[in-house]
Amino acid sequence: MFDHKDLHQLHAQSLKMQSWIRQQTFSPEMEKTLRRFSSWEVSELILKINQSTFRGRLAADPSLPAGEVEEDGRQRWYSLEEVNELRRRMKINRKSLMPHRPAGKRAFRAAIANFKGGAGKSTVALHFAHAAALDGYRILVVDFDPQATLSHSMGLNDVAEDHTVWGIMARDLIRETDRMNAGSVAAASGTALPRRKLPASIRDLGLGELRVSDFIQSSAWPTIDIIPSCANAAFVEFASAQYRHLNPEWSFFAAVSRYLDAIPDDAYDLIIFDCPPAIGYQSMNAVFAADMLYIPSGPAYWEYDSTTSFIGQLSEALEELAIGFDGTFPAGNMTLPKAFCDVRFLLTRFEPGNELHQAMYSAFQKVFGDRLAVHPIEMTRAVEQSSRFLSSVYEIDYRDMTRETWRRARATFDRGYEEFKTSIIASWDDLEDKS
Repeated sequence: MFDHKDLHQLHAQSLKMQSWIRQQTFSPEMEKTLRRFSSWEVSELILKINQSTFRGRLAADPSLPAGEVEEDGRQRWYSLEEVNELRRRMKINRKSLMPHRPAGKRAFRAAIANFKGGAGKSTVALHFAHAAALDGYRILVVDFDPQATLSHSMGLNDVAEDHTVWGIMARDLIRETDRMNAGSVAAASGTALPRRKLPASIRDLGLGELRVSDFIQSSAWPTIDIIPSCANAAFVEFASAQYRHLNPEWSFFAAVSRYLDAIPDDAYDLIIFDCPPAIGYQSMNAVFAADMLYIPSGPAYWEYDSTTSFIGQLSEALEELAIGFDGTFPAGNMTLPKAFCDVRFLLTRFEPGNELHQAMYSAFQKVFGDRLAVHPIEMTRAVEQSSRFLSSVYEIDYRDMTRETWRRARATFDRGYEEFKTSIIASWDDLEDKS
């Protein structure tokens, strides 16, 4: 017979092996570091300018970052900080190399979400975050998934549940309860309203005093920060049900939205959510905070079926919440019913030569039309290798494999990211008009 004590022992054993694997994956200090990028990558793939033009600009302005030169003197290698300085200071045909960003607007929020595990949510979120960073954007990624795959891929190992989305929700409960108690007089009648009480087990955690920045951690990428997750945060679904009972008037699905509203508008350009494979308290917090839903799916019938179930159950949940709160929702800048600027679908693990995959692509296209990304994420050897080593294709040095293999893998995510960015830019401008 197995009880919780036996499961705890298995968990402890697994954690030891997990620690060893990460030690082999990352540096000896168990810290993930970001590689440098060759002048070829910087010019053609990142800044998207001709190599000869790039070399000419460097020769004409010795004050520009020179990178590190290989021993044979044939190749220069640049850090991302140096790449971004080049981007800020260089112009091509009098045009800036900086990415599009509507002036005076907050960061755009995109939720990578689906019902089914294995759809590629974490892989897509990781690669799009890295591609956006190489594009010159500042990114905050929020890991809602208790599996914490994205957090581990970003190099975060020891994360306390207090500093995950669960901590944000508990902090919001404390602060919202205090706010309600501070104004516990009915405006119309002047009568006192009942005070809401929270047990010491919640108040004594000290989460109510945490600052917005306390939940944000840096990553190996200088322009990517993360609100991480951890396996212990899985109990948020149980805790949230308890919290609702403690304060029925608490708009729990707006906790993350309120938190993000407190971040300065110019702190980040993009905020990307990696959602759990379920419709629950964490995923609904992501949904309510998101400006756009990006829904990845594998190219198989059961994954199509799962995607169909996901959008159906999500629509029902959003409708029920809109009705249940009677059109009022104290959620910062958000109102009910919840509306998205855009909803998009993306096929992942796609094999162009597979007839079944081609048929499923056609099925998705017939149903979702132009909401389906034109370019699916292809399954390549380099993509498989990057997943094994908790890295993106962008982090892998092309010298570790044939350049053609690496370029094919990068190209599929480049195309996927460009469609993602195009949708964001159009929605970003639309969001600006609505605010």
